[in-house]
Amino acid sequence: MRTIRGRAAFVAMAVMFVLPPAFAAAPRKFEAKACLDCHSAFAETLKPLSVFHPGVKDAQCETCHLRHGLVGKLLLKKDGSALCVSCHSKESIGLDKPHIHSALKGGEKCTTCHEPHGSKAPALLRAEGAETCYTCHDRKPFERKDVHAVLKTTGCKACHDAHSSAEPALLTRPKKDLCISCHKPEDASFKKAHADYPVASADCMVCHDPHSSDQPKLMKGSAHAPVVSGSCDSCHAAADAPKPFEVVKKGAELCTQCHDLDDLKGGGTHLHAPFEAGDCASCHDPHASQQEKLLARPGAELCGACHADETKKFPFPHAAVDGGCITCHRPHAARQEKLLDKPVADTCIACHEDIGTARRAKVQHAPVAAGDCTACHNPHGAEIPKLLKDRADRLCYGCHGDAEVAFAKSSVHQPVLAGECASCHLVHGGPEPKLVKKTGADLCATCHAALMKEDKSETTHPPFASGDCATCHDPHASSQPGMVVDAQETLCLACHSELDPSARGVKSRHAAFTQGKCTSCHSPHKAKLPKLLLAQEPDLCLSCHGPIGEALKAGNTHPPAESQCTTCHQPHFASEPRLLVDRQQSLCAGCHDVKEAAFTKAHLGIDPSVMNCVRCHDPHGSKDPKLFKPEVHAPFAARSCEECHVVKR
Repeated sequence: MRTIRGRAAFVAMAVMFVLPPAFAAAPRKFEAKACLDCHSAFAETLKPLSVFHPGVKDAQCETCHLRHGLVGKLLLKKDGSALCVSCHSKESIGLDKPHIHSALKGGEKCTTCHEPHGSKAPALLRAEGAETCYTCHDRKPFERKDVHAVLKTTGCKACHDAHSSAEPALLTRPKKDLCISCHKPEDASFKKAHADYPVASADCMVCHDPHSSDQPKLMKGSAHAPVVSGSCDSCHAAADAPKPFEVVKKGAELCTQCHDLDDLKGGGTHLHAPFEAGDCASCHDPHASQQEKLLARPGAELCGACHADETKKFPFPHAAVDGGCITCHRPHAARQEKLLDKPVADTCIACHEDIGTARRAKVQHAPVAAGDCTACHNPHGAEIPKLLKDRADRLCYGCHGDAEVAFAKSSVHQPVLAGECASCHLVHGGPEPKLVKKTGADLCATCHAALMKEDKSETTHPPFASGDCATCHDPHASSQPGMVVDAQETLCLACHSELDPSARGVKSRHAAFTQGKCTSCHSPHKAKLPKLLLAQEPDLCLSCHGPIGEALKAGNTHPPAESQCTTCHQPHFASEPRLLVDRQQSLCAGCHDVKEAAFTKAHLGIDPSVMNCVRCHDPHGSKDPKLFKPEVHAPFAARSCEECHVVKR
């Protein structure tokens, strides 16, 4: 072994010295490929671009990315905008200012607006000009008929800072300074357009839309007539007065110079609180608005300023609220309470035609008959489907309190347990008493169709066959299993009076019958077997009498027990012990010839009429051919009765 190793070492050295240098093993080097050598498809997407991120431009991908080898996964060194601010400090992009663009303030990523690698637009924007803004902002308000000139030429950045600002709405300067930087208040045309009022000190957006409008001069969509006509002095002091913007009258007195108060009431006797107080400006802008009727804010948003509970976001909102509160309510005054345009029911029926049908039904739900839809529904929105004020059962119990007590039982119908009263009842109106959706078995078949499917090969319980489910069952709840209306021993005997065991002479009763467990043996609805039995004999009996089943397996079976238990036993009660159909001696003598010599000899000539057969024999089965019981007294087994008994002949 030592020789072989030495020879191998010598050969290796020889090869090293004999082979020329070109064949000598060079030191191994691992040169990293450039990222784009593998990401060739991505490299192609960069070719048409003109603006690149420094990391891409300098091929420094690891400025932002971690190496990932063969793992096909994007691995950034930090998540979201946290990666960007590692190079672009928060101060440099203005995140230290009071007003921050929601795209940054809300925890969004910088990549919402910027491409991380390259772009055709300046500053790596995803699109040029306002198109980047329209990714989040609806373009319609900015593209009306008359567009602000600076928006068309310079875009959003003419007035707004993209990241943050010291001014609201990300304005680059205060509103007044921003407007007069282009619109010169000293110009004659400017003064004429504003009736010589010193509007340079006012807020231009009171009357004008800063982006676009369907009206000339960027006037808002809904403008007060004096503003349109330039008749500012209809409401304000003269333009050259010490306080030119002071109004000539206060509150409603100013408005009723032009607007007739009775016309605004429209015959209404219930007044809206701001209207009654003469506070018109709480709802209306006196100059111009983007909303109809000079409303200060859009629809439900305006009402929500005072009625927050009614206009909040509900899991199940009323569609009418989204369409504006005036769908149902009058804004100034109404003849109905709650400023409703019509009585409650009529207001609802205007959209819900099915309620109108229910009000004409033969049987009406009491709140519907009274026109009180709000007894059950929240008209604005709810936490529960169908705008219900509470879970259906709790809502029903609000009026049907007696039912809540009556249904608090051990066996409850599943729809009642789940609080789904509307599974069986119509909630507004219908043709049937108790507002049930259908009558009799047709209603039950809604859920129990499989059970009620007709099969002519089966035996059917008469009440079940006739669809009288309520004969046996309570539709809501019961203290009995199976929701039956009474204990089985009472319920079943109401029809099967022939089985009443109260008559004299009854010595034994079947335990299942005595305990009212009729359904232990019989199906209450239908079965394949006569008398609605659940199984054939003896299997039916052995489901309870297990020891007898063991006896039948012993090897020698008493023939009647093997086939029909009712050969010897009554199923319900009997005038003999053990439910026997006759005296034991007579019953046994029906099969065994007690006068036969062999029988007499085997029984030592004892009179059969005084014998108790089951003292010695098992009536069902035994290992013994003669059906003797397992434990036999030795003298008895040897037929030596004289050892114990005195035999008189």
